[in-house]
Amino acid sequence: MIDIDSLTALSEKLGCRITPDCSLSEYITFRFGGPCKALISVNSARSAAELIRYLKQNEVHFGILGRGSNVLVPDEGFDGVILLFGGDFARLEIEGTRLKCQAGVLLSSACVHAQHQGLTGMENLFGIPGTVGGALYMNAGAYGSEMKDIVVSAEYIDEDCNIRSITNEEMQLGYRKSIFTGTGCVITSVTLQLSEGDPDKIKEAMTECMQKRSSKQPLEYPSAGSTFKRPEGSYASLLIDQCGLKGLSCGGAMVSEKHSGFVINKGYATCADVLELCDQIKSIVKDKTGFQLELEPVILK
Repeated sequence: MIDIDSLTALSEKLGCRITPDCSLSEYITFRFGGPCKALISVNSARSAAELIRYLKQNEVHFGILGRGSNVLVPDEGFDGVILLFGGDFARLEIEGTRLKCQAGVLLSSACVHAQHQGLTGMENLFGIPGTVGGALYMNAGAYGSEMKDIVVSAEYIDEDCNIRSITNEEMQLGYRKSIFTGTGCVITSVTLQLSEGDPDKIKEAMTECMQKRSSKQPLEYPSAGSTFKRPEGSYASLLIDQCGLKGLSCGGAMVSEKHSGFVINKGYATCADVLELCDQIKSIVKDKTGFQLELEPVILK
């Protein structure tokens, strides 16, 4: 049972904004999903640690959201409290050629900030929709670059609510996974090692990267980005293409006709629509090719 009055008092004491009975549809890039019991906008690692300690001590179910770009929220909502790592927790610091980002910094904002400072190394990550914390959590990457190539260290809240540090070598970074994946640990800041470069050339590379995305990906529709992980020995989009599934729909969800690796929201999709469509895709691909596709977005539950 959530004591909203006590939670509100703690949030206000910590300087964090709280919204009871908050719809989550505007906090995920798919633009659907039901409400949570309360949403708290975190403003520091200390605040996050205190809130998590309170929630654990009171046996309150909770979840973490950043940009919500790799998340599905059920239509019935989330029966608990959401800690939002967003604009209230999005400061950046430059230390020579290192960029230290709070977990709520948008990855694209970090790329732009680096470009303004003449720091290169992030160009291929420009346009990935998500926060720096979320990008490290899943070792996000594109066009041959991954977070593991530039991350030096991070701070996180461990499962006992202590704030700790970790180095790149300890993070076990692999394809769309890290040591944090599937654990109760929460990333609070990330330090990136970049190199000196020409701001104009960096901007040119970022523009080229964004043009590639716009030409190949259905950015005009809400989605969670790539819907399926890359199976060993092939590519999800190739398999879906081979099975002739472009344009396959379920309610308001559809396999993009522009890029078959994306399931998109045509404007009225529900979470149930997306999950049913994904189940159909997995079943057909398995039957026709033998490959078992795995959903990339996490279901908040």
